[in-house]
Amino acid sequence: MEFPQVDLPVDVIAWTDVTEDILNIYKQSCRLKACIFALCTEGSITVSINLMDTEIKQNDFVVLLPGTIIQFYEQKEKVRICFIGFSGHCLNGVNLIKATSGSFSRILECPVLKMDDEAASYYREFMALMAKVTNGTHPLDTVMAQKHLDILLYGTNMLYSQSAPQTKSNKSRKEDICRGLIQLVIENYTHERRAQFYADKLGISLQHLSTTVKQVTGRNVLDIIAYVVLVDVKAKLKSTDMTIQEIAYSLNFPSASFFGKYFKRHMGMSPLEYRNS
Repeated sequence: MEFPQVDLPVDVIAWTDVTEDILNIYKQSCRLKACIFALCTEGSITVSINLMDTEIKQNDFVVLLPGTIIQFYEQKEKVRICFIGFSGHCLNGVNLIKATSGSFSRILECPVLKMDDEAASYYREFMALMAKVTNGTHPLDTVMAQKHLDILLYGTNMLYSQSAPQTKSNKSRKEDICRGLIQLVIENYTHERRAQFYADKLGISLQHLSTTVKQVTGRNVLDIIAYVVLVDVKAKLKSTDMTIQEIAYSLNFPSASFFGKYFKRHMGMSPLEYRNS
């Protein structure tokens, strides 16, 4: 199933008063190209995140990484949400995996984190300030937007690293497999891109892994691997002076030519075209 891709029209945008009236407009499942940070300030709402229903309540902090599949259900009760989003263009040159350090897999596994009142107030005030800036007559340029994204990613990493892992008593074996796959990919993507390798590491058949990942995430195993690889590659292309060959070798591709074909297959353009875009 192919989900329509949704991005933001500008590098960064923030709102402080998103209500159920606005959310009810967005009822179709879509895949984000943007990175969204949201805080529920009043009420509750049930949404589908990566095809799993999730209830978001007051003081819940939500991190939606690019590639997330999101759907809002019809909302009749009162809810208020503030959020800040960064476009796919703004994300160019930002390595989300490294920026969130050891918390990346936990964010993917558990995109909703409960905050205490004090922490929630800090983020609410930050988003209010960003809303004032982004809706003003002097919008942030891309570099400044990326600096603010770095701040949020650093803060998010701190939140996740300081919070106890949230246990889900009803967590299914399928979700465990997907979480394990993502963690293994993050640990091994620089030298291993074969789906069979990860199936062997998880102690299950490739068919079982492929079916499970597709059911839970809507993606196939190679999509998951490529997602992590490309986060690193795009950051290197946009934010370093490494040559195409150096980037290829840093990720253990057999040649720059092979790397170029891999990148083009997933991105629709060559690494050099992406760097110059």
